[in-house]
This record gives sequence, structure tokens and C-alpha cells, in this order.
Amino acid sequence: MSVAELKERHVAATEQVNALRERLKQGRQSLLDTDVAEYAKSHGRTAISFGSTDLVCCRTLQGHTGKVYSLDWTPERNRIVSASQDGRLIVWNSLTSQKTHAIKLHCAWVLTCAFSPNGQSVACGGLDSACSIYNLNSQVERDGNIPVARVLTGHKGYVSACQYVPDQDTRLITSSGDQTCVLWDVTTGQRISVFGGEFPSGHTADVLSVSINTSNSNMFVSGSCDATARLWDARIASRAVKIYHGHERDVNTVKFFPDGQRFGTGSDDGTCRLFDMRTGHQLQVYNNQPSNNDNTVPSVTSIAFSISGRLLFAGYANGDCYVWDTLVAEMVLNLGSLQNSHEGRITCLGLSADGSALCTGSWDRNLKIWSFGGHRRVI
Repeated sequence: MSVAELKERHVAATEQVNALRERLKQGRQSLLDTDVAEYAKSHGRTAISFGSTDLVCCRTLQGHTGKVYSLDWTPERNRIVSASQDGRLIVWNSLTSQKTHAIKLHCAWVLTCAFSPNGQSVACGGLDSACSIYNLNSQVERDGNIPVARVLTGHKGYVSACQYVPDQDTRLITSSGDQTCVLWDVTTGQRISVFGGEFPSGHTADVLSVSINTSNSNMFVSGSCDATARLWDARIASRAVKIYHGHERDVNTVKFFPDGQRFGTGSDDGTCRLFDMRTGHQLQVYNNQPSNNDNTVPSVTSIAFSISGRLLFAGYANGDCYVWDTLVAEMVLNLGSLQNSHEGRITCLGLSADGSALCTGSWDRNLKIWSFGGHRRVI
């Protein structure tokens, strides 16, 4: 077969695949007779009243000398761990802004960090393809650093995200550039289950994020460069429970909705989306507007939901941080426009356990804590 014939067959196959994709897209669209916003508006719902004075920057955590890539809160609310390109993990007291620990890492290219449920350990991972565990109660070494308690090795690509299984200090899930997620036994350092890889229902590109369902810790969702999110059952590692389509580019971040029946996603296509875990249907799209400079839509880098689920916080590559009303799909506040906002790309954000504060991290090397007004304690 000549090269010209191969090219013709390739073009024909590509056209057929694109046609099938369009048919699938139209089929999914035909099943969506409404979305959350339209349903809410038909029942007289309006966007919540949310002004700039309801959410203010009360603290700036300064100490990193490189871009901040990841952060996590402890369950007891007042401590934050952050990971930076400066090769350090810093544990902060969010009430005083003081640093309680500064851990120098063996690999400076750290991408993710997480607190254990009891708050006594922190995990981190990055371009070294490993997940390192540090016990914050360990005796400090001569150089003033905390030694590594355990290194979880087995991934064949960078570790993009890690999260402890709720209420289980010995179980942790990681996602990786090797297209898999792994459930680990932290005590032994062994892999319990691998999700994806050679299995046909696994991701077909780098896995960028994971979120574990707090209502059912056996279930978790992952987002990938293959533009899909996939639901997994930790008890069934051989296949994904469900695959969720809708995004047109990399899914950078995923997060379960507070009720455990839905989850949100954020993508390089500039949109956040809300999916129903049970039906697999897309419930809502949260669209950003193009940038004034070059008419491009900034990527969504990180998302979080408020305690009630009424608000969706989304960080963007251009430094904006939108507060969306999830019910009517309207942006009610942009933290990037407020005083003392970040001066660089928002890379990570997270809500405290009681929902009273939001923390954001940025390429400007700082973390900022945003406090809610007293009259709006539960959102």
C-alpha cells in the first residue's frame, strides 16, 4: 500500500471518527431537556445577593520563594499546607499567619500536597513520580528538616494529585501522568489497586486531578487530558463506573458536590461543568467570558464548592477567581477585581472545613485567606 493510499485511509477514518463524535454529542444533547439554571429560573429563583464586602482578603501568607502549586486545609480548620516551586512544603496557622513547619523536599518540582485526616501527616508528589509522606511529629534532623516517613513508588509518570481517603490515615489515592490512579496503603507503601492503564475504560491521557466522595469514600472521580472525567469504585479497579463527556480540552480539576451525588469539573476550555453522578448527564455549564486582550478564554485551574453547594469558586489562569451561583449559573463576584487580590495565575484554592474561609494560591508566591461576612456564615 502506497503512502498516498495510507493518507487517504487516515483522512477517511478521521472523518468517520469525527462524525461519530458529533452523533454522540447530539444524542447526549437530545436527552438534556433542561439544565439547573433553566429549571431554577422557571421556579422564580434569582441569583443570590453577594457583594464585595461579603468576602474580603483578611490575610496574605508570605514565605514561599517560588510559585505556589497546591494547598490543603486540615479538618480542624485552622491549618493549611502549601507546596511551591521553591521545593518546600509549608504548614501555616491560618489564624496567626505563622509557619509551624517548613519542609525542604528532595525533589523541588512538587505539584500536589494533602493533609492526612488526623492532621498529623502531609503527603506530596510531583515530577519525581513518587508520593512522599512526612510525619509532622517526627524528630527534626540536624539540618532542621523533617525526614521522609514513607515514599510511595510505582507510578511511571509524574504525580499530579493526591488525596487521603476520608477518615483513613492509611489510605491515599494518587493520579499520574502515566494515565492511571492508584490506591495506596500508606503503612506498607504498597499499591492496593490501579485504576486505568491497560484496562479499556481507563483514561487515554495524563490524569490531572482526583476527588474522593466524602459521602461514600469508595467512589472517586478523576479528570484528564483526554477531556473526560471518570467515576471509579475503589472496590472495582478493572473498569471505570462511568465516563463523563462535555469538555473540549484538558480537565484540570474535579471536585465532588457536598451531597455526594454530583461533581464539578474545570477545564482548559475555560468552562466549569456540573455532572450528575448517577445519570451521567451534564447539569450545568459555567462559562467564562473571553479576555479583553486577545479574545481567549482563560483556563480553569481549580474549583471548590461552598458547604451548601450554592456557590462554586473557580480559579483561572489569568488571576481571576470567580464565585458562581451554581443554581442559576451566574457569576456573582470576581475576587480578582477586589483589593489585595493575586497578581498572577491562580493555581489552587480550597475551603476550610467549616466553610468560613477560602484560601487561594498563586504564581505570585503568596496564599490569601478570604473571610466571609458575619451575616453569611453558611453558604
